[in-house]
Amino acid sequence: MEIAIASAIGILVAAAVYLMLRSRSFDLILGLTLLTYATNLLIFSGGRPVVGKPPVLREGLPATLANYTDPLPQALVLTAIVIAFAMTAVTIVLAMRSRADNDTDHVDGREERVPTPPLAKKDRT
Repeated sequence: MEIAIASAIGILVAAAVYLMLRSRSFDLILGLTLLTYATNLLIFSGGRPVVGKPPVLREGLPATLANYTDPLPQALVLTAIVIAFAMTAVTIVLAMRSRADNDTDHVDGREERVPTPPLAKKDRT
């Protein structure tokens, strides 16, 4: 299970870096979102996820890590999900405002435009 989680984190980080290096606002937002997913998986895997064990103490079982899973990474991931949602909403609003002000989706507001060739003589008629 650790190899699967580590592979998923690696793929998400690689895709996020690729998208964040592109020069479009939507790609940047999508890359940041993928990076937050990878971070959430990293935090969650730091708590050594165990299948079938509760994070809350129960009567009759000793309070050791052999009987329970660590609830702190789960709480941190839930908090990170809320923060990531708010961050994504803010970046979408900023990207929409930038698009409205600059008439382009390019990150720095300047898009290199390829000059169109002049029309041929037969196309002008």
